[in-house]
Amino acid sequence: MSLFVIGDTHLSFGVQKPMDIFAGWENHTELLKKAWLERVQPEDTVVLAGDISWGMTLDEALPDFQWLNDLPGKEKIILKGNHDYWWVTMKKMQAFFDAHQLQTLRILHNNCYAYENIGICGTRGWVNMEPGEETPDDAKISAREAQRLDVSVTAAEQQGLRPAVFLHYPPLYGASCNYPMLDVLWKHQITDCWYGHVHGKSQHKCAVNGVRSGVNYHLISGDYVQFIPQKIV
Repeated sequence: MSLFVIGDTHLSFGVQKPMDIFAGWENHTELLKKAWLERVQPEDTVVLAGDISWGMTLDEALPDFQWLNDLPGKEKIILKGNHDYWWVTMKKMQAFFDAHQLQTLRILHNNCYAYENIGICGTRGWVNMEPGEETPDDAKISAREAQRLDVSVTAAEQQGLRPAVFLHYPPLYGASCNYPMLDVLWKHQITDCWYGHVHGKSQHKCAVNGVRSGVNYHLISGDYVQFIPQKIV
């Protein structure tokens, strides 16, 4: 039994949104499926760190959900990305998953999931802006996302689990930071944080990988990891 993570699958089986117009994304679904089948076993868990489907609604995203559901893995834990426009309330999403027998999909939103002694925690996150430079709307969204992360991590701690954090947006990128998100990581003494969102070789160069202020950051966007699910444990 193993735990894997990958971000930014950007599936589009139900809509016309091909990703192979971008460098590094040629045949990405075939590459992802091949790598997944070679690594992930039926009893494993996979975290999908946002930007899962280009569908604008749950119905448009259904072929993508079904594709993921049919891949090996006991649980696929999904969190919201900035392009997941189909994302609605947890109640509506769970009802939709139940109605379409998407039995391996789990929603990470104001909650956590246990994998052995690890608490799988996370939220979307938000853009990085220096204090005083953010707009009122950005500040409001950052505060809300930080609160969601705090709720998720606290839930894991209350169950005696060791929190591991998964985000879509990077809390650090180059010299910029999202301090509300970082404050939650530091408050709970999080040791590892996985994130996606960052695409293209030029932007990959600015991504933070490695330890900063006690937190080990891991970029796991699909193109960065060459569409190979990354094994955590």
